[in-house]
Amino acid sequence: MKKLVNNPDVVVDEMIDGYLKAFPKLVEKVEGSGRALVAKQSLHGNGKVGIVIGGGSGHEPAFMGYIGRGMADGVAVGNIFASPPPQPIVEATEAVNQGNGVVYIYGNYAGDIMNFGMASDLADMEHDIKVESIIVRDDVASAPKREKEKRRGIAGEFFVTKVAGAASARGDDLSEVVRLTNKANESVRSMGVGLTPCALPQTGKPSFVLGENEMEIGLGHHGEPGVEKGPLQQADDVCDRLIDDILNDGDLKAGDDVAVLVNGLGSTTQMELFIMFRRVEQRLSEKQINIHRSYVGNYSTSMEMGGCSVTLMKVDEELKALIDAPAECPLYAQYE
Repeated sequence: MKKLVNNPDVVVDEMIDGYLKAFPKLVEKVEGSGRALVAKQSLHGNGKVGIVIGGGSGHEPAFMGYIGRGMADGVAVGNIFASPPPQPIVEATEAVNQGNGVVYIYGNYAGDIMNFGMASDLADMEHDIKVESIIVRDDVASAPKREKEKRRGIAGEFFVTKVAGAASARGDDLSEVVRLTNKANESVRSMGVGLTPCALPQTGKPSFVLGENEMEIGLGHHGEPGVEKGPLQQADDVCDRLIDDILNDGDLKAGDDVAVLVNGLGSTTQMELFIMFRRVEQRLSEKQINIHRSYVGNYSTSMEMGGCSVTLMKVDEELKALIDAPAECPLYAQYE
C-alpha cells in the first residue's frame, strides 16, 4: 500500500515536527521532550484544571489535534496504534499543571491504562500533582452492557474531551470537572463498521483482511475483530444496524436530546458520511429523539481504514452548555 513517507521508523517524529511547524501560534513541544505537546493558551496561568489526553498515532486528528482553547491542554503522543510511555505523559502533566489538579482522558486499552496509571503515580510522588483519570468505554460492540467496563474507547472520546475541556475552561474545580467528564463518559455510546483495512508504514501490509464485497460490523479502530462479518450492504441498512445496537444498549427515549458524531475512519468520503448522517437523522426523528448538535467528518481515524462509526451522547442542559461552548484547536474549531 502506497504512503508518502520517508523512513518508516521516524514517521511519528516527522509528523510531530510538521504539525508544530504548521501551527506555531497554537501549539508547542514541551522543552526537552519529543512526544509531549501543549497548547500555548494553556500556559497563561489562570489556575484552570489541566486536561491531558493521549494515545497512539494514526488516529489523527485525535489526539494531538484537540489541544487548544476549550479542549485539552496537553497531549502525549505514542507510536502508531501504541500507547505513549509514562515519561511524555508526566512531561505534559507538569507543563499544564497550574496548581488545581490535572485530569487524564484516554481509551480503555491495556497499554494506555498501564502507562497513564504509572504517569499518574509519578506526577503525584515526584511533582505533587493531583491527577484524576477518566477511561473512555464507548464502543458497544466490544463487550455486552453487563460488562461495559471491558469496552474499548473509540470516537466517543471526542465528546468526553469536549466536555472536560469546556468545564475546565470556564473555571470549574477538579471535582466538578471530574463529575461532568464522568457524566459525559457514561452518556456516550458508539458503534462502527469496517470496509477496508489500513497498513502500518513499517510493514506496508493490511491490518486485517476483508473480501472485496465484505464488511465487518463492530470492527475496532486498530483492526480488532468485530461482532459480525457479512456482505456489503447499502448505507441505510448499515446505519440501521449501528443505530439499533446503540439504542438497544442505551436508555434513550422520545423527547431526549443527543449530540451525534458520524466519524470517518480515514478513507471514507464526506459524501458517504453525510449519507450515513442522513439516515441517523431519519431514525432518530422516527424515535422522536432530538439532535442538539451534529458532527460529521474525520474526528478519530485509523490511518486509511475504510468505514465509519456513529456516536450518540445523551445530553441534558448541563451537558448541552459544555458541548456548545467554543473551542479552538489546530485541527478542530467550534464557534458560538
